[in-house]
Amino acid sequence: MKTVNHLGTDPIGKLVPRIAFPSMLAQFVSVLYSIVDRMYIGHIASVGDLALAGVGVCGPILTMIGAFSSLIGVGGAPLLGIRLGEKNEKEASRILANAFLMLVSLSLVLTAAALFLTRPMLMAFGASTVTYPYARAYFMIYVSGSVFALLSTGLNQFVICQGFASEGMKSVLLGAVLNLLLDPVFIFVLHLGVRGAAIATVLSQIASCLYVLHILFGKTIPIRITFGGYSFAIMKRILTVGFTPFLIIAIDNVMIIAMNAVLQQYAPAGQGDSFITCATIVQSFMLIITIPLGGISGGTQSILAYNYGAGNSRRILEAQKTIIALCAGFTTLMFLVSNAAGTLFAQLFTSDPQIVSMVVRAIHISTLSVIPLGIQYEIVDGFTAMGCVRYSFALSFFRKFVYFTALFLLPRFFALENIFYVEPISDLIGPVVSMIVYWTSIQKILKQREEAVRLMHTKKCIKNSSYQKRLFFSAEFSKLSPEKNSFFCFC
Repeated sequence: MKTVNHLGTDPIGKLVPRIAFPSMLAQFVSVLYSIVDRMYIGHIASVGDLALAGVGVCGPILTMIGAFSSLIGVGGAPLLGIRLGEKNEKEASRILANAFLMLVSLSLVLTAAALFLTRPMLMAFGASTVTYPYARAYFMIYVSGSVFALLSTGLNQFVICQGFASEGMKSVLLGAVLNLLLDPVFIFVLHLGVRGAAIATVLSQIASCLYVLHILFGKTIPIRITFGGYSFAIMKRILTVGFTPFLIIAIDNVMIIAMNAVLQQYAPAGQGDSFITCATIVQSFMLIITIPLGGISGGTQSILAYNYGAGNSRRILEAQKTIIALCAGFTTLMFLVSNAAGTLFAQLFTSDPQIVSMVVRAIHISTLSVIPLGIQYEIVDGFTAMGCVRYSFALSFFRKFVYFTALFLLPRFFALENIFYVEPISDLIGPVVSMIVYWTSIQKILKQREEAVRLMHTKKCIKNSSYQKRLFFSAEFSKLSPEKNSFFCFC
């Protein structure tokens, strides 16, 4: 695999897969952090199902905390890519310096806040008196190490956006493989239960974090972490661009929290925890689809950002066609997997036949519209890569609005088992609207950028020409031979 990808010159047909596949694989493996934990936890003797329900309550809260890494990482990486496309490495370095400071500061504040609010958050988001002890045990340890998770995830975006997709993949693989090895040791050999799962995850995240820091402080990457050059204007721009991906992840987890709360509210007496266990397993399966899908559409943002900075519309459109094809191909494959392997997947988490049956039906329902979801992801992430946050925010928010509307209406008119139809409803309506907006706006956006780049080059040319004319009349210029002044290029 090629280590460095030239984002502005490599053939699109080869460049997109070289960026997309490592990013997709890295994100797929990252899902194993939560999937493997839940698999082992679900098989803890006598308390597996309750422990799994408790950890399921923690999941969306922890992912919401992790969303702040996207606020900075996905917010800053496209800006850095655009500056590289403009050949402005000094400004690119300042963006990374500001992003690093923001990630460190945010991670410390979030850790303190989460530890202080542990009980009210867990109880409000679906824990019962029975599952709370398991949720708290996992949550307290995981959150204590969340600084490493935020730094590794957020900074990894700045590795990928510089064309080092394989290095970004290695950092995620390191943590995931380590988690796979440590989980059974801490959970079963050392008999630490859910605490062991959390300890294994934190140690794995520390390893990933150290690897990313080694890359970004090393000498193999063009733009490295430096100190100084801090600017509120740069920080504001990072937050502006990153707000949409942050909101997407945050609202996705609010959706899961809302789902758990609705299930507890409408479930027959004594069955609320069983429904949440089912929903936790279904959410795990959906993560196997959405996280790698985000790896394809998010990882390839570097291509779009670089060429947007360079004003190369042709390469942007060509890249987006290829990315959409990859996204749609992946979601089609996962649709087939959901129908063929739903039972096997459910049995990885629980041996209760009733819960297995519920899970299989819920997976089949939840993936009915998963194919167009791939197109939605690329359109939203594509707009974000080009800094067009007004489009990406609006389209993402609309899909979430459809989801919440269906979530609160369906249980009022239909049996609770049908609540899982909220996913295909939003996954169909959202992409349709996104495609309409994309087709009617993309040409205008690209033409405006081409004009901006031409103006930028004109200003530079005028500036250089003015300098050259001053130099022409100086005594120093008259002493130069024709060969030595041949590098001058007059407009």
